[in-house]
Amino acid sequence: MNSGFPPYKTTIKLTIHSVGLITKTGDIPADKYAATLTDWLTDHDITVALNTISPDLDIIIVLGGDGTLLHIAEQASRYSIPVLGINLGSLGFLTELTENETIGALEKILSREVTIENRLMLKAHIAGDTEPGNYRYALNDIVISKNVADPLLNLSTTADEQYITTYKADGLIFSSPTGSTAYNLSAGGPLVYPGLATILVTPICPFMLSSRPIILPADKIVRTRLDTRDTCQNAQVIIDGQPVWEIKKDDVLEIETAEHALQLIVSSTRDYFTILRNKLHWGFQNQE
Repeated sequence: MNSGFPPYKTTIKLTIHSVGLITKTGDIPADKYAATLTDWLTDHDITVALNTISPDLDIIIVLGGDGTLLHIAEQASRYSIPVLGINLGSLGFLTELTENETIGALEKILSREVTIENRLMLKAHIAGDTEPGNYRYALNDIVISKNVADPLLNLSTTADEQYITTYKADGLIFSSPTGSTAYNLSAGGPLVYPGLATILVTPICPFMLSSRPIILPADKIVRTRLDTRDTCQNAQVIIDGQPVWEIKKDDVLEIETAEHALQLIVSSTRDYFTILRNKLHWGFQNQE
């Protein structure tokens, strides 16, 4: 892990000359709103790049849900470009602004300091394949999953070469704190405040009830090996919902904290717990 990992929250004044607008593929309302925002930004002497990301952008605006933001998180973090998420449907964990809040938020971004949350990213590669371009990055999670008809996986797992256990399960989820509200939560993993520097390891449908999730410090390098006698057995590696690799007998997947965080511009009127209460319906009572 990069020892110079930035503080969770920073407040800065952005100078914006160029904006990248990212829309959900095939989403007609998002495309229409992108045209509206393009006109507004152009009127403020800001150039707009639609559905393309380059290092010279000052900010990226995502129009869509959390999934749309996940698709661009790797590039945005590598280029250290702040990201503003606009959800055109219900509020998301990452895309927390509504369409009606967008112009007001942009006016504030142009005129004053904004709050940025530096969200920890994970990176992964297959051991032995150390070419820089072969590392993949995740904002939410890196998942090892068995094929539907295959037997349970045996995944021998270590942290900094210290043996943890061999999980016998349908798979393993390696999650960032941001991703703790995603697949990790459905698999029975804990919620983790996004400002904590941790890596979560959560088994999927483990064979033994005593096989429980574990939270590790973010400076650990986690390795898991597909331990099987069957040379035909394999498993899928899925990164932020996208299948990336197939691993086979004795292949080792390495996971660690990425060098760069995702810089997420956040609302000044909504905090993390407000979003949790809204999304998870905490404190809501059924109305008969």
